[in-house]
Amino acid sequence: MLDTETLAATSGINFSDIGERYLNDTKHLARGSARFTDKMPLNFFYAGLIHQAMPDARIVILRRNPLDSCLSNFRQLFSTGFSYYNYALSIDDTAEYYMAFENLIEHWKQNLPGNRVHEIYYEDIVKDQENQTRQLLDFCELSWDENCLRFHENTAPVSTASSVQVRQPLYAGSVGRWQKYGDRIDGLRKKLGIFH
Repeated sequence: MLDTETLAATSGINFSDIGERYLNDTKHLARGSARFTDKMPLNFFYAGLIHQAMPDARIVILRRNPLDSCLSNFRQLFSTGFSYYNYALSIDDTAEYYMAFENLIEHWKQNLPGNRVHEIYYEDIVKDQENQTRQLLDFCELSWDENCLRFHENTAPVSTASSVQVRQPLYAGSVGRWQKYGDRIDGLRKKLGIFH
């Protein structure tokens, strides 16, 4: 958990040691690959600590329309065994969480090296998958592979909330899904500061 006591304890920590330990502890997940992705949703909290521990790590921020993002989080039953997902049990709390996410991302963009942080928008991926994928691979200093466009054929295990989606080709069905709720999401719009 990221709390005041934990952050205070980091003042005397050797972050390089933490980075090395993390890489050693996760080596089996990489399955012999030189690189792997840790896509835990709460990593955005730790971006500054991640950068200190692994200065060469690339941090990818996936953005999405705020209304679609909040509704998707609210509709998703995350693991109930962890209190840090409780924000998604209320649409108002989800909106507040999203706004806090936005503020923290702005902080990271201003305070972490630009060549270590890359933003990508879900809607842009849906519209132009190949170009967006190429940009992401360039940022990660990885070469192009046609299999990136056929990610849904990858048989590697997936245990996240998106496990069903990653087995399907890219689709646009969830872009603009918020529109079907009409004025029933006026409270959410107000919380997010979206008035049009």
